[in-house]
Amino acid sequence: MKYILIFSLFVWFNWLSSAQAQTEGTQPNILWIVSEDNSPFIGAYGDKFATTPHIDQLAREGVLYENAFASAPVCAPSRSTLITGVYPVSMGTQHMRSTYPIPDMIEFYPRYLREAGYYTTNNSKKDYNTDDQSKTWDESSNKATYLNRKEGQPFFAIFNIGISHESSIHDSIPIEDLRHDPEAVPIPPYHPRTSAMKHDWAQYYDKMEDMDARVGAILADLEASGEADNTIVFYYSDHGGILGRSKRFLFESGLRIPLVIRFPEKYKNLAPGASGSRTDRLVSFIDFPPTILSLAGLSVPDYMQGTAFLGKQKGRDEEYAFGFRGRMDERIDMSRTARDKQYRYTRNFMPHKVYGQYLEYLWRAPSMKSWADAYDHGTLNETQSRFFEPKEIEELYDITNDPDNINNLADDPAYKEVLDRMSQATMDWMIRIKDVGLIPEAMVERITEHTTMYEYARSGQYPIEQLLPQVERMTKGDQPAIRKGLKNKNPILRYWAATSAAMYPEMSAVLVHDIQALAQDDEVTVQIAAAEALYRMGQTTLPQDILIRALKNKYEKVRFQALNVLFNFEEKDLEPVWTAIRQIVPADPKNRKYDVRAARGLLKKYGAG
Repeated sequence: MKYILIFSLFVWFNWLSSAQAQTEGTQPNILWIVSEDNSPFIGAYGDKFATTPHIDQLAREGVLYENAFASAPVCAPSRSTLITGVYPVSMGTQHMRSTYPIPDMIEFYPRYLREAGYYTTNNSKKDYNTDDQSKTWDESSNKATYLNRKEGQPFFAIFNIGISHESSIHDSIPIEDLRHDPEAVPIPPYHPRTSAMKHDWAQYYDKMEDMDARVGAILADLEASGEADNTIVFYYSDHGGILGRSKRFLFESGLRIPLVIRFPEKYKNLAPGASGSRTDRLVSFIDFPPTILSLAGLSVPDYMQGTAFLGKQKGRDEEYAFGFRGRMDERIDMSRTARDKQYRYTRNFMPHKVYGQYLEYLWRAPSMKSWADAYDHGTLNETQSRFFEPKEIEELYDITNDPDNINNLADDPAYKEVLDRMSQATMDWMIRIKDVGLIPEAMVERITEHTTMYEYARSGQYPIEQLLPQVERMTKGDQPAIRKGLKNKNPILRYWAATSAAMYPEMSAVLVHDIQALAQDDEVTVQIAAAEALYRMGQTTLPQDILIRALKNKYEKVRFQALNVLFNFEEKDLEPVWTAIRQIVPADPKNRKYDVRAARGLLKKYGAG
């Protein structure tokens, strides 16, 4: 054992020495400018209403990527991909704001740069959706700068810009102070032109202009440092946004991002095109870490799941960019998506959960409240109403002709071949990366007390290649599959069988006795799923009993799952449950745990606080 350890150390130091030797004096500096929560509302992308002169100039000097995508439409899961080069659905880090562990072997990629001689700085957002790793950065703060490195030392620096974050429209600017005219602002067809909607859109364009000015300042600082000629500059956003139906949702508006990369003269050989050019290559956040390592001349670890799109290790063009949606804040959901150069396919595993589930943070925007109010008052058209109604199981959009994703082609026979191809690609991807999203988070919470989800999925206890086809059939309403699933030995399948019964309550009524038997299931997540199905079949007492018991469980995500079911109860059926709900809410208003947020939301919904 001693000799194996010595040999391993020898190999490691030999790799490190060779990496430093091959890159010393030749590595480019790499600067990332990352804005928050914005789609390509940028002049260089053809948006004539936008005021973004600095990014437009960067595009004239660099290469603009027309098909760049976040892996998730929300910050923490998206940044989990960016920092690891591994899909969060492979690691169990896909749910918004969670801290489930990942294996020690999965290093945050800046550490590889740092160990190869780079000075690494982050200014300053992290939000990696897992535990931090202490050896990632030389500096990480709102004062971090590459100017503190040693003379001649290459740097990798990230500057995060929060100006365009979702919170920037929570408080309305006086209309007379807006620089963009609310009456002239372009609004997508799925949004109603309410006063609040027009105002928020105009205010967002103002924030985009302010964000662009900050980009200009960062670039000016680079010029002043004398390092512009040695630095490859990336500008991109961490996902789309920010008005309702963008951030958090698997549409172009949530996943498509701006990406512009500028190469100085000495590194023009690394560019995919001339200055001012565009490329239609599909790239996704999963590809960013291997690309950075490739540009720096470092080996890409085998565990990384993306493909370098620049540098010596540049790989083949990918056919698809994949994405995912898990729990968003205090609302449970599960969807997966695939995008090629023309179409977006989305598979909704919980179609009975509407897109427009109430989210406390999303509803802080005046525009979102006005949209929901308009739906409640029946003043929306069909396209605008769809957000608040049950989802389709599958969605397919022709991006060329339908960039707003409002015309679902999934049921059109003319597109069956496209649908089948992209559906199969999505299922193959889920199996290939061992997507752990089929496991309810209330189970994840307990599994990760003993291991990581990445390791659990590869331990033989999670045969996804067997589970996924069965979940696929059940969630599409296959009654025999649901019947078998309710009695399966695997609690994951029992959970999905009960959840599928909730999706199809009329068809599943003949299975009521099997579902009732799950009230005493060994797995509490199955009990809660059964309660949802039984309630949707018209029962009240047994679902109430199951959920009251779950609300007293010691695990947060168990309580949280129960609260998600209760959100769809009628007010009269909540009477026996209110006491248990109130007991979850602490006196401290700053407590932001998700079960607390869900309980507060339920109390607010019915004025029962």
